[in-house]
Amino acid sequence: MRRSGRSRVPCSNSWKVLMICETGSWTLRPHSMKDVETSLREDFTIGLNEATTPLHDKDEALEASIDVLKEHIQVIEEESPRRDEVEAMKTEIQELKTELALCKLSIANGAMPTQAPLAASYNDRIRPLLDAVDRLRNLMVMKEGIQLPTIVVVGDQSSGKSSVLESLAGISLPRGQGICTRVPLIMRLQGISYAGRPELYLEFNSKVVHTDEDYISEAINAATEEMAGRGKGISNTPLTLVVKKYGVPDLTMVDLPGITRVPVHGQPENIYEQVSEMIMEYIRPEESIILNVLSATVDFSTCESIRMSQMVDKTGKRTLAVVTKADKAPEGLHEKVTADDVNIGLGYVCVRNRIGDESYEEARLEEAKLFDVHPQLCKIDKSIVGVPVLAQKLMQIQATIMAKCLPEIVRKINDKLNANVAELKRMPKNLSSVAEAMTAFMQIMGLVKESLRKVLLRGEFDEYPEEKDMHCAARLVEMLNHYSDELQNCNEIDPRVNFLLEEMEVLEEAKGIGLPNFLPRTAFITVLQQKVKRVSSKPLSFVVLVWDYIEDVVIRVLMRHSENYPQLQFSMRRAASNLISKMKEKAMIRMMEMLDTEKLTDYTCSPEYMLEWNKLMSQQDMFMEAINDESEPGNIVLHGIGEVDVGNLRNRKQLIQQAFDLKMRMTAYWKIVLRRFVDSTALHLLFSVQNLVNKEMELEIVGELIGPNGSGGIERMLEEAPAVVSKREKLNRSVKLLRESAEVVSKIMDRIATDGDYND
Repeated sequence: MRRSGRSRVPCSNSWKVLMICETGSWTLRPHSMKDVETSLREDFTIGLNEATTPLHDKDEALEASIDVLKEHIQVIEEESPRRDEVEAMKTEIQELKTELALCKLSIANGAMPTQAPLAASYNDRIRPLLDAVDRLRNLMVMKEGIQLPTIVVVGDQSSGKSSVLESLAGISLPRGQGICTRVPLIMRLQGISYAGRPELYLEFNSKVVHTDEDYISEAINAATEEMAGRGKGISNTPLTLVVKKYGVPDLTMVDLPGITRVPVHGQPENIYEQVSEMIMEYIRPEESIILNVLSATVDFSTCESIRMSQMVDKTGKRTLAVVTKADKAPEGLHEKVTADDVNIGLGYVCVRNRIGDESYEEARLEEAKLFDVHPQLCKIDKSIVGVPVLAQKLMQIQATIMAKCLPEIVRKINDKLNANVAELKRMPKNLSSVAEAMTAFMQIMGLVKESLRKVLLRGEFDEYPEEKDMHCAARLVEMLNHYSDELQNCNEIDPRVNFLLEEMEVLEEAKGIGLPNFLPRTAFITVLQQKVKRVSSKPLSFVVLVWDYIEDVVIRVLMRHSENYPQLQFSMRRAASNLISKMKEKAMIRMMEMLDTEKLTDYTCSPEYMLEWNKLMSQQDMFMEAINDESEPGNIVLHGIGEVDVGNLRNRKQLIQQAFDLKMRMTAYWKIVLRRFVDSTALHLLFSVQNLVNKEMELEIVGELIGPNGSGGIERMLEEAPAVVSKREKLNRSVKLLRESAEVVSKIMDRIATDGDYND
């Protein structure tokens, strides 16, 4: 221990030893061995127990006394081998070290008779944050999807989890065989500045039950039975234990049931799955700090609690491990916590829990002795041993995570509150008369018509930006283009297949008495009818496809705008389906008429027909040369047709020129026919949709609801649906909870703005 200058260790005036520091080292001038022993024992006891002496001074005084005794032992050993005196002084050193450990525990827990400025500042700054988070937890803001920073205590059964919590809280928790913790136990520890009577109470099922240290275990058992039943099953409903006591650290922790794989008598068969599900629910959020309690008697890598924590925290950045029962398995413990084979990012703390009837103060003294004198355990760094160190680490971690998470909690609360208020405003008001119901119905219809005009007629999709299937104008164009491609590329009318054979067969049957170089019109009409017949299924399939799509769109828009009146939705859906069926039937009739019209006659006023026919006929000489010159290859390429086989035509030259002319006429005309199919279908579709949106739909739905044969839907609007009532109540509860939560966080944010940043 080093000091600068000349100093006397704080003590009473009866001290017989003067320690002088010169050049940075202590020297000792003893009067006699007896004087030294008497002075140290009497004067340190008097000086360190004075109520006016701060614990930090006591801490320094104890360390100084230990240094004095060590140097005096060295002096005695150099002068003469007085072994009995040396051993006595070593015992004295050990007792002082124990008292020093107890002093450090009090400092770590903020238990100061006259609070030091730093401790008081820490409590003043962290306590409001902790109270705010606890208040949010009591409001159950996590039900709104807003996670709170939480220290979650997990461990395998019999890992010593309850003993660790008892040591931190200074109270006795339920003990027994099997799972003792059957519900999530939220432990709110709050240190008070005076050593008066502790205040303990439980909060559960909307009530508060006060208790005391002697009966706390029985009170917890009684509350647990009320919440989870008298058996050995578990419940996910939390029980809150508030401990306001001198000397305890300011902490809030959630203790969860111990992990067990084999159910005992009275436990459900799936107890492991139930406990695992509960633990994962609490440790999965990034805001949770995992306090993993491990027994020194087991291999850490085999612990189920480690496996679970690694599933949600692979790097261990939010996991702190507490190693219990160090006194029962000290061999190799130093290596286990140093090697860290299981990724504990926040480190280890090794502790010795209370044994038998030890008081908590006695247990801390024994703990300090254990890690000081045990040949294996004394090797472990003192910064990771003892319940006082654990308490200090937990408070630091808790303060850090709360300061980190608070801004995000504020943002989420405000966002959720604004969203719920907006949704509540969109809820329908209670209707009290038919006139009000009629007004509401007409408003719905107005909104439906405007939405359908946007998506079906104008191609706007601002109401459905992310739903591609509701970008209707674009989807309808895609359907029309696909319909056109199907007609153009239909295998049944491929001009290259059996090139000219069909035409020659028709010409053979259509010939009559007359000049041989005239093309019979009957032959052209016959070929045309055959081609129309082959593609006739495609226009009809397109009608079914497009009107099924329009039906889906109309119903989705109707359901969206009438969601607040579910009593209307069945009637509106039925009316829309009936109307679409009628429109589909009209479109089918129209399409069949168009097909029959194309079969009836051949006509076009388009100049493209003659231009295309002339272009195609310009290839006739080349074609005839290929037919007549058998030395040429059997395949040739014709513009507008493609590659065709002419080898099988060379022995049928009688009608070959007429067949070629007929083929070219039909090829030129068929392009116009297909274009008419697509154009007429598109125009009729647009006309029908516009008629549907602007006129037919409203008439159909009004007739369904209030016509002579109507279903009385308007009157049913006066009866608010149970789903709407439930939704309104849920939103009101949520808004109330979030407003209270917003008030809680606004107060703490105001305090931060006044006092400064809490993220120390």
